Amino acid sequence: MLCVWWDQEGVIYYELLKPGETVNVHRYHQQLIKLHRALREKRPHYRKRHDKLIFLHNNAPSYTSTMVQNYLETFNWEMLLHPAYSPDLALSDYHLFSSMGYALAERHFDSYEDVRKWLDE
Repeated sequence: MLCVWWDQEGVIYYELLKPGETVNVHRYHQQLIKLHRALREKRPHYRKRHDKLIFLHNNAPSYTSTMVQNYLETFNWEMLLHPAYSPDLALSDYHLFSSMGYALAERHFDSYEDVRKWLDE
């Protein structure tokens, strides 16, 4: 599983999970911490906006837990919620996944490490 966060400028942070790993409350919380650090590092203008941004995620239980919601409030991020049970991808999802689909067409990886190397490059 590939977890990706991006904005209009491109990918900010991603995490490639190993086979069998899932996103639970604690993993999502850690990913948000890493995302916050990556924002400060890769988007200098983020600090100039006093760390304000509009954050979109779906209504998965890991995302809506009290622990995660409290943490997001400390960031002062405005939440833009995805409609419950929506089968539709957000337009930004379509753009990112379409681009990745073209890049991955006819590509085969022999190991987790090969996937990670491709992503890092």
